[in-house]
Amino acid sequence: MLDWLQSHKDLTGVVMGTAFGMIARIFMLRSDYRQYPAYPHGKIIHLALGLIAGALGAVAVPALYNKDYTAITFLALAAQQFREVRNMERSTLTAIDNLELVPRGAAYIEGIAVVFEGRNYLAIFTAFLSSLCVMLVGWWAGLIAGGVSLFLAHQFMRGKKITHIADVEMVPLKLDGPNLFVGDIYLMNVGLDENREIIREQGLGFILTPKNDDAKVTIANMGQRQAILHDISTRLGVYRDDGEPALLPVGKLGLRTGKLGLLVLPREKDVDKAYAAVCNVPLLEAAVRMPTEANRKSTEAKHSG
Repeated sequence: MLDWLQSHKDLTGVVMGTAFGMIARIFMLRSDYRQYPAYPHGKIIHLALGLIAGALGAVAVPALYNKDYTAITFLALAAQQFREVRNMERSTLTAIDNLELVPRGAAYIEGIAVVFEGRNYLAIFTAFLSSLCVMLVGWWAGLIAGGVSLFLAHQFMRGKKITHIADVEMVPLKLDGPNLFVGDIYLMNVGLDENREIIREQGLGFILTPKNDDAKVTIANMGQRQAILHDISTRLGVYRDDGEPALLPVGKLGLRTGKLGLLVLPREKDVDKAYAAVCNVPLLEAAVRMPTEANRKSTEAKHSG
């Protein structure tokens, strides 16, 4: 059997590469508290695309090895199709977002769409590398390369959390007449006594203190703020119904300090779970800003000039 695998490298490379590409896509496909992609149909779509991605990456190697350079056109076609996947996810999530009590926001949606596109490319990379090692060395090298590629894919799945850029602190909410404060940050005016009572009973307050100047700009981003409010509301529920703007979770910036004050109204008022939910909010790639890095480079260019 092992001799047969070694003597039929083309077929072994295609089968092993496709398998590892598919395994990588299965490994990266998770439905968590966000419940997306939905089970089962949403997952079927992405698993089918993962199989196609694995097959394309695996077939490209023996094709190029045999000097059939038209295989590059198939990879270019795959890239175009996966961009369509990104557009499909964006359209789907935007339509769903209109029905959320606390919307995700455009920045969060774009981040999810980019992730789905990027993971198909990781599946192609895994299949390509595994198939290449089979062709150049042997089936055992393909197994090793596939395992290493799965590890690398897992590393790419690890995004940063909000705690990488800010310290999270739970603080009491204060009502001074109709004026609502979290810590020393003014949030909003709450006119109705009924709403003030609900906020006293159900509300939780948090303050996010940025760790550096870059972080101040990042947490000031409206998309990142909306992502925080949506994640907490998804994990713990939200104590409101449609048409009640006074009970909408709010994030407001302390203009002098750069701190972000949060009011959340969880259906399940569990302090520990709420704190963990804030800490585990993903840091959106679209929200990350590095003005200090740009200023440093500008200063260096000025001095060198």
